Amino acid sequence: MNVGRIIETPDCVAEGAEWLAVRCPRMAHALSLTGPLPLRRRPDGFAELLGAIVSQQVSVASAKAIWQRMQDAGLTDPRRIIAASDDALREAGLSRQKIRYARELAAAGVDFKALRSAPDADVVAELVRVPGIGVWTAEIYAMFSLGRADVFAPGDLALQEAARVLYDLPARPSEKALRQMALDWSPWRSVAARVLWAYYRVAKDREGIR
Repeated sequence: MNVGRIIETPDCVAEGAEWLAVRCPRMAHALSLTGPLPLRRRPDGFAELLGAIVSQQVSVASAKAIWQRMQDAGLTDPRRIIAASDDALREAGLSRQKIRYARELAAAGVDFKALRSAPDADVVAELVRVPGIGVWTAEIYAMFSLGRADVFAPGDLALQEAARVLYDLPARPSEKALRQMALDWSPWRSVAARVLWAYYRVAKDREGIR
């Protein structure tokens, strides 16, 4: 199954950035401010998605602390999650809802190896069937854990705000509107996302983000 370009190295990101800069003056401007973009590749598999669940609705520091406790307790693979008591998961820092989500993910039987060769839309569809995994999380997994070059996450508020500033829009674009905008950045939409995230940090420092 042809899944398109896979981003493996910083050179892949640089190729995508050059393609975007040639075709869009606003992207070229953003890249002139951000400099080289990060690779941002992550491992794939159960632990990566479990970590995403852990990170929901808590600060970065809290998420790191909880994840460290889960690692220390060996609670990062499906069998251990299924076997663990609610008390053990609670002691690691999971809320009642996140305990349910962790168990749902552990029981879902996601074939992570098969996802590596599945089309982008199928990856998202397979992951969002698991309670606790939304479209944003699935798209981020496809972008960074699977290295898909042409996936975007238009529900991301930082991407929406960066697009508003960079393209001088009257208001922050909706998820639907930003998904439509992103069609112009295909086949390098995940690099466009990297541009916008990097630009968001620059714009926030320079102008303040409302």
